[in-house]
Amino acid sequence: MKPYPIFLVGLENYHCVVIGGTHEGEGKVRGLLECNATVTVIAPTLTEQLQAWADEGLFVWLERPYQKGDLRGAFLVIAERDDPETNAAIYAEAEAEGVLVNVMDDVDHCNFVAGSVIRQGKLVVSISTSGAAPALSVRTRQRLQEEFGPEYAIFLDWMQAMRPPMAETYPKFGERKTRWYEMVDSDILALIKAGEFAQARQRIFEIAGEEVVRAIPEPTNAS
Repeated sequence: MKPYPIFLVGLENYHCVVIGGTHEGEGKVRGLLECNATVTVIAPTLTEQLQAWADEGLFVWLERPYQKGDLRGAFLVIAERDDPETNAAIYAEAEAEGVLVNVMDDVDHCNFVAGSVIRQGKLVVSISTSGAAPALSVRTRQRLQEEFGPEYAIFLDWMQAMRPPMAETYPKFGERKTRWYEMVDSDILALIKAGEFAQARQRIFEIAGEEVVRAIPEPTNAS
């Protein structure tokens, strides 16, 4: 199997279904809620955290096992692995309804696989072993989390804020591209990581100029 990697956007406009209420399902619900998706959870019981979210009205809870017809109108469904008959029924309905479906740890009943994800603000890194070894994806994510720290979230907020003045100050794409890469390849990230925000701003000033620096927001954790 050779998966084609994509990132789904606009989930706030779609109905997503999670089948299962254990800690595995909790992780999937958390990720969907972070993307502002409309979520329905189908499970006889829930974890303590899922129950708290249900009580807050963050998703619709159907307090029972999966039934045929539950996927009507869904865009995406993620199901905890169950008995083979249930897995097959979920997959068959999803295929019939044209729904994206992932039955966890059951590649034969998936039309997509989900990577192990690192998030730092706008930075999203997804790691997949094409369904061969999910545990390796998890361990790889744990190692990479040490490399991609909170400084990346701050830097990306800065970069996004700089885009309009960069386009105005450097209308020629080639020059703008050169300066973007110069910032990415510089020590700006290291300075942010060290809490040296003034020095990081100075480095951007040296590379891109005063108008660009003015657009940078103050980091919430700046001292």
